[in-house]
Amino acid sequence: VFQLEESGGGSVQAGGSLRLSCAGGPRYMYSVYCMAWFRQAPGKEREEVASLESNGATRYADPVKGRFTISKDNTKRTLYLQMNNLKPEDTATYFCAAESSCGRRWTDFGAWGQGTQVTVSA
Repeated sequence: VFQLEESGGGSVQAGGSLRLSCAGGPRYMYSVYCMAWFRQAPGKEREEVASLESNGATRYADPVKGRFTISKDNTKRTLYLQMNNLKPEDTATYFCAAESSCGRRWTDFGAWGQGTQVTVSA
């Protein structure tokens, strides 16, 4: 199982920006695996925010389309999530995940980080 580690979370006001990073795992994982960001708010199920397939295809959850961008740097073995125009409803713990193919549910992914907290105040 790959060990991943997120960073970049914090507290911001609505309208602000944050960039999350996820590092760890072997270099080939960034080339051939599906990588994704999930989030989980208290009392809610973990939900997919964005995914990035090995061929470069991206998918975003409707609430974040146009505001969040997923990207990666294979040489640095790092996955990113640029979050702009943040809203209070974006408040959650954000997790990065990796798997050999892009599933839609968190149970489809086997490699996880420990999570980083994002808090957006009104």
